Amino acid sequence: MAMRSDRVLQLCILCLVVSAMVFKSADCHRGRKRLPKPCKNFVLYFHDIIYNGKNAHNATSALVAAPQGANLTIMTGNNHFGNLAVFDDPITLDNNLHSPPVGRAQGFYFYDMKNTFSSWLGFTFVLNSTHHKGTITFNGADPILVKYRDISVVGGTGDFLMARGIATIDTDAYEGDVYFRLRVNVTLYECY
Repeated sequence: MAMRSDRVLQLCILCLVVSAMVFKSADCHRGRKRLPKPCKNFVLYFHDIIYNGKNAHNATSALVAAPQGANLTIMTGNNHFGNLAVFDDPITLDNNLHSPPVGRAQGFYFYDMKNTFSSWLGFTFVLNSTHHKGTITFNGADPILVKYRDISVVGGTGDFLMARGIATIDTDAYEGDVYFRLRVNVTLYECY
């Protein structure tokens, strides 16, 4: 009888060891998933000039909502929390605002944190140049004080039909609350 119970104990231990090995090899969190090689990569710049009550002739964005009692020509204090802006900004191949535009960045951003500068972006690049034709749609959180931020490329049309990927953005320049320029490094992993 003792021999039989030893045999059962050995079989149980063997089953546990085999089970542990099987589950370890099936562990999907062991390593990072390797991304495929990008199918397209390029850099574009977009220039945002917010309407401040005095620059209607060259403003490319405007506040359309703000906290109660706020002025729609002046960003609120408290990290601009609650401001919502829509934009139709020029896109250039270099960082010069006066370079010929290759398209427009159209969408909105709103400031969504009280304790730090952070916004949420939803916009589309509408491109019509010799380099690119079509649209690319982006959305995601933008923690503005971080040098490089990734937002999702969630689709596109034309040259970018059903594109998927990442856009790494950084604030290339800014002048107070009136002007900022974003450098957008677009890396696409799905291209059709």
